[in-house]
Amino acid sequence: MKKASKGIFVTASSFSPSAKQTAEALGKRIVLIDGPHLARLMIRHDVGCRVEEALTIRKVDEEFFEA
Repeated sequence: MKKASKGIFVTASSFSPSAKQTAEALGKRIVLIDGPHLARLMIRHDVGCRVEEALTIRKVDEEFFEA
């Protein structure tokens, strides 16, 4: 049997202060991903979300007006 040396815990809510302390004490061996962090990752990687509104910014093409 192999033992794990790293881990990721994901929750849609939040972690208790003692869970955060434990993960902090173990350094980078345990990563905690709470609800807000999970939502940011989902948006960044386009998982389970869609574009609701897009903003287009236009800039004048000065070369168009050159003789």
